[in-house]
Amino acid sequence: MNPYLGEFLGTLLLVLLGEGVVAGVVLKDTKAENAGWLTICIAWGLAVTLGIYAVGEFSGAHLNPAITIALAAIGDFEWSMVAGYCMAQLGGAFVGAILVWLFYLPHWKATPDAGTKLSVFSTAPAIRHPLSNVLSELIATAILVFAILFIGVNEFTQGLKPLIVGLLVVSIGLSLGGTTGFAINPARDLGPRMAHAILPIAGKGSSDWSYAWVPVMGPIAGGILGAVLYKLIF
Repeated sequence: MNPYLGEFLGTLLLVLLGEGVVAGVVLKDTKAENAGWLTICIAWGLAVTLGIYAVGEFSGAHLNPAITIALAAIGDFEWSMVAGYCMAQLGGAFVGAILVWLFYLPHWKATPDAGTKLSVFSTAPAIRHPLSNVLSELIATAILVFAILFIGVNEFTQGLKPLIVGLLVVSIGLSLGGTTGFAINPARDLGPRMAHAILPIAGKGSSDWSYAWVPVMGPIAGGILGAVLYKLIF
């Protein structure tokens, strides 16, 4: 499989399963309504795990521009491939979000609050404070990348590493996700936010573009920081 196609498909699967659980929990009249934060965090971790299993052999399963850019920054990935990987990830996230909209089609109209509908597609801060919000995303993504790199040098039973990375995402969500919803991935937020902006979602409101830079710049800066710290320490 072409590695760019792998990143597209892997990120599509990641967003379909990850944002699918958010839709199930927050939209009205679903079987999973009000299942809670723990459900969301576990399902996101499983979504990451399955995305890695699906395309890791073909593309390395970055599935996240913050990871791609961080690896390039420390010389572990070719800069010439960064733009293509990031575009593939963004495209996969965009299509994955469209599939979530289609899957839950009757539930958008049944859900009255526009902000709840947006929360299926993109993250939002619990308390809007740009500096703190950026720091939250920066720190969480720095931990993500730093941990992925030290997980990579450990020996596990063959095929177990994707599950370990998925558990890492669950841990970040539970411990560091309460402030901004742990985007930790620019494509996961920006692609679906673009889908929200163009889809004919019943009763939707603003796509909150004034906040959109936070889950892009915070994770990119955090990813680079985590990778550089890893190189300096190890």
